Amino acid sequence: MIDCLLLAGSPNTGPLKEVSPVEHEALIPLGSRCMVEYVIEALRGSGCVGRIVAVGPEAIRRLPGAAGVEVFEPAGSLMDNVATGLRHFDSAESVLVATADIPLLTPEAVQDFIDRCGDRQKDIYYPVVRDEVVERRFPGGRRTYVRLSDGRFTGGNLILFRPAVFDHCRAKAQEFALHRKNPLKLAAVIGPVFVLRFLLRRLSLADAERRITALVGITGRAVVSEYPEIAVDVDKPEDYALVCALGPFNCSG
Repeated sequence: MIDCLLLAGSPNTGPLKEVSPVEHEALIPLGSRCMVEYVIEALRGSGCVGRIVAVGPEAIRRLPGAAGVEVFEPAGSLMDNVATGLRHFDSAESVLVATADIPLLTPEAVQDFIDRCGDRQKDIYYPVVRDEVVERRFPGGRRTYVRLSDGRFTGGNLILFRPAVFDHCRAKAQEFALHRKNPLKLAAVIGPVFVLRFLLRRLSLADAERRITALVGITGRAVVSEYPEIAVDVDKPEDYALVCALGPFNCSG
């Protein structure tokens, strides 16, 4: 079993305001439940997640699907919220981090990712999904892909990592998070040689893994997942429409 930090503190001040007026994105309704409840259901259903600590609005406590989830108020930025959540895991060797905006997540996807992390000897494990896997399951969705020499990949919204390394890599992680939707800017953060190889399509997934972990000063591994649900997040109204069309949510009801 592994404990989970659930990031649910994003205020609903962006494009998703068109979908719902609720104050936080995690509370946007999908059918009869809020978006975050589907994520909690998948985490619990995996059979390999223990405690769930959510950093998000107090209203999460009152959701039927969130019974037993520990909730703490968000602190500000993404990295601030991660730091807030990690304080409640004491000396945990590893923690699974999930975001509240992936309502298509399934128990099988969670279990598969954790299984693929193996003996968890690395500091961080980050899932990636090939474009053809996403398009086969969710055609028509617009995702951000990074084109590498061995394929096009999009990142997932689960991370398994050692809390002990967070303070060491926080600043660089903030940069990566800021540019996660812009592959070229992300490459620029990593260095000019990296950019050149990226533009020439001579950069492999293994190359990117080695460079990023060396730059941050940690060990890590990219985990290629066959479950596209971990990569389909809801950031925009068109994302919401997609999950309504493809998921079992009965949004019109």
